[in-house]
Amino acid sequence: MDQFSAFDSQMMALAIQLAKRGQYTTSPNPNVGCVIVDSRGVIVGQGWHHQVGTPHAEVHALKQAGSLARGAAAYVTLEPCSHFGRTPPCANALIDAGISRVVAAMVDPNPLVAGSGLAKLEQAGISTAHGLLQFQAEQLNRGFIRRMQTGRPWVTVKLAASLDGKTALANGQSKWITGPLARQDVQRHRAQSCAILSGSGTVFADNPQLNVRYNELGLDAQTLAETDIRQPLKVILDGRNQLTPDLQCLQSADPSLIINSAFNHLPFFANVTQWQAPYMDNKLELAAVFDYLGSLQLNHVWVEAGAKLAGALLQSKLIDELILYQAPKLMGNSGQDLFAIEPLTAMQQAYNLSWTDIRQIGPDLKLSAKVVYS
Repeated sequence: MDQFSAFDSQMMALAIQLAKRGQYTTSPNPNVGCVIVDSRGVIVGQGWHHQVGTPHAEVHALKQAGSLARGAAAYVTLEPCSHFGRTPPCANALIDAGISRVVAAMVDPNPLVAGSGLAKLEQAGISTAHGLLQFQAEQLNRGFIRRMQTGRPWVTVKLAASLDGKTALANGQSKWITGPLARQDVQRHRAQSCAILSGSGTVFADNPQLNVRYNELGLDAQTLAETDIRQPLKVILDGRNQLTPDLQCLQSADPSLIINSAFNHLPFFANVTQWQAPYMDNKLELAAVFDYLGSLQLNHVWVEAGAKLAGALLQSKLIDELILYQAPKLMGNSGQDLFAIEPLTAMQQAYNLSWTDIRQIGPDLKLSAKVVYS
């Protein structure tokens, strides 16, 4: 492995910033950025993957570099692919362009690549290295990595609560616990996700749209044009077959998936599909649900659900990350709780979290944590 220089780190950091430009549009592909630097240390090409089925980051950067790519170094956030998929292999393009050195932040977890891209480059006489800013690159593609390694998507459960941990009043009122900036942040997370998942109980109680609303994202058109919006798949768990076609989230033309135990024969729109999950003890088998969502090439599932479903996911060890928006409000002990879980009898049974980010958004706190399962 190369001894990476400060300049190497600077170029890879730029490649990671470029990769982030595709975070709303590349699914089910990963976010990838590429920077090409000539022998004088001058950047001659930059690129990022825009959308599935379109050229990869390396191809965009090579096109910009043109003949200046010969003898240059390429910094790419993910190992160049070595197989024919929707597009030709990027490793071949780098070889044909005369690149002399390739630095990858991480090896591709896709079994179709998994080191073969770097091996192909080395066989062509190109110097390779990997591991530079690997953590940052992995954070950019947690869902893709999780799906490649386990067949399941990365699962984030979003919650909004008062300072005393209540998600709604006893009568069910919850609009609005948090402020507009926190809700704008939620819209951005939705836009970065492959699917928004909820339960039928929450859908009946709140009748949400479960979509991305461009005018609420707070992004400029250069970052994300309205025409580039990729509406996440709406996934609704309906173990008791109680959903009806008149619900807001099922009225739009955006694709929706109802997961139930028996086919619902009501006249849903053509954009609504159904999948029957295994059913046991009057409950949907949640592990099977997420296996199925992974088979649909969904990298990241964003969950907005009530205490019952959130608790069931926690007890099934299916939550990777919690994001809690906590408002400076007190709602009293009669309010609704964050999680409905079985009573604990010893502190050793408590669910442990590992903070990953804490920040203030407007008047509210945004607390992000990974769930640490024993």
